[in-house]
Amino acid sequence: MKTSRRSVADTATVEGTTLHSGEQTRLQIRPGTPGEGIVFRRVDLPDGPEVKAVLHAVKEVERRIVIEEGDTTFFTIEHLLAATNALQIDDLLVELDGPELPNGDGSPQVYLDALREANPTECEGDLRIISVRSPFTVTEGDAHYVVAPHDGLRLTANIAWEATPIGRQSGCFEITPDEFAESLSKARTFGFVSELEGLREKGLAKGASENTVIAVSESGVVGTELRWPDEFVRHKIVDMVGDLALLGARVEADIVAFKPSHKGNVALARALELQASPSSPPVMGIQEILDVMPHRYPLLLVDRIVAMEPGKRIVGIKNVTINEPFFQGHFPEHPVMPGVLVIEAMAQVGGMMLMGAFEKPQEKVVYFMGIDKVKFRKPVVPGDQIRFELEMLHFRGRNCRMSGVGYVDGKPVAEAEMMARVMDK
Repeated sequence: MKTSRRSVADTATVEGTTLHSGEQTRLQIRPGTPGEGIVFRRVDLPDGPEVKAVLHAVKEVERRIVIEEGDTTFFTIEHLLAATNALQIDDLLVELDGPELPNGDGSPQVYLDALREANPTECEGDLRIISVRSPFTVTEGDAHYVVAPHDGLRLTANIAWEATPIGRQSGCFEITPDEFAESLSKARTFGFVSELEGLREKGLAKGASENTVIAVSESGVVGTELRWPDEFVRHKIVDMVGDLALLGARVEADIVAFKPSHKGNVALARALELQASPSSPPVMGIQEILDVMPHRYPLLLVDRIVAMEPGKRIVGIKNVTINEPFFQGHFPEHPVMPGVLVIEAMAQVGGMMLMGAFEKPQEKVVYFMGIDKVKFRKPVVPGDQIRFELEMLHFRGRNCRMSGVGYVDGKPVAEAEMMARVMDK
């Protein structure tokens, strides 16, 4: 496995019809900023707003991956991400003149070709690797995953549509550039003819045709021939490769999936990131936090910082125990962490990111000026560990706007956007 970050040296263009909106779009692949990851930019909108392909930006997983920041949306990004992940490309700028990426023939081959045309090359920045240290499992709906340590990334998928021509299929592949190109990159997305009308009523599959997907009827495949007898399971593995790219890291694991789905793959990615944290030393332990943060018991709500790019991104941990003082008065017979304190903990993690961008943070204090788009997804109870992931949306002078999501066991419990200002003490 490569030990350096990679981007591309040149540009390449992909044009075509989108799968779900059925529109014509044009995409350009450009060299990315080292360390920034895969960034999508809308060139059809004023000021070219951007969204980074990361887990916390995922807003929808029905039939495709949707990422969103504010009013800016990109969807059906998984085939491009599969190609970037397979070629181990970490930093990329993707410019698009609409919200949805071109579909090509329903496989990631068009993106693999474009990335190779753009000449992959090594770039600066620290490479992030998630290595699984011990086995664990993930279940999300009908999707189930068994994860174990491995040198490299090996994916196995098992699917079953026994009442259809697909039947049961299994496939196992080492995800390397050569193996992906030879065995997976031409595997196309598929759908059932019986579902098409219902999908189009939801605004999906408007661009689906015999040239862009494998259409499956009760009697078999319609209007095309399979490239492999097990092309269906191969495409499911393609989707796994693309969805795991949302981690922004190289994954070293042996993953066996049963009935994988986009929703399940995103849950798997969250679990991989969560599992990776305890084995890595904290960026800041409690003593370092106390040296910077003005809060003290009972209002210090951050236990450690596990990842940080000052002024850009931060990941912090809050361990919730029954000994928290607020449980004495907040539903003591059914203890639930107050939502306002979940957001306060998120804000404290965000404050650490902001102060990390200034010299002598011990002489600074962060004041929050506004909180928007607050949503509570699930109660937080004693025994939970909240993982807060925050990214900077706008940072100028001493003012900033950031977005954050709190997760427990890989599932979101709260999210918000916050405005803050750094002041001298």
